[in-house]
Amino acid sequence: MMHDLSKIEEIIDRSPKEPGALIAVLQDIQREFHYLPCEALTATSRALGVPLSKVFSVSTFYNAFSLTPRGEKIIRICQGTACHIKGAKLVQEQIESNLGIKAGETTKDMKYTIEVVNCVGACAMAPVIIVNNKYHGKVRCDQTRKLLGIK
Repeated sequence: MMHDLSKIEEIIDRSPKEPGALIAVLQDIQREFHYLPCEALTATSRALGVPLSKVFSVSTFYNAFSLTPRGEKIIRICQGTACHIKGAKLVQEQIESNLGIKAGETTKDMKYTIEVVNCVGACAMAPVIIVNNKYHGKVRCDQTRKLLGIK
């Protein structure tokens, strides 16, 4: 999938052209495209004078970065102990059913990605799902369509 290189250059141009700006540039690219396209990594390497191997290393080290396309809405389902005991698996199955995809997948229209995470540190609110960094606690299966903005 090719991306608008001018958009990538625009993002890179907003930052200092030095190796120390690498993570900030990658975060901005991730925010724009919902993942890190290969051509963006190559352009970042060139512009900041950072070896491509180092750019890939940083991109794969941090969980916040993804090298595969993700949806506009990232749905993270906590499966930590408290959430698991409180029914997170049923909530996950309901979300998967609503969207027609499994955890780790993205809908064909690129609107939703489902991710399972180990613990989000909100055990008192279990079960918890996070939709684009907004926490939703004590989630019930009958609430999932509304939380995802599905009619």
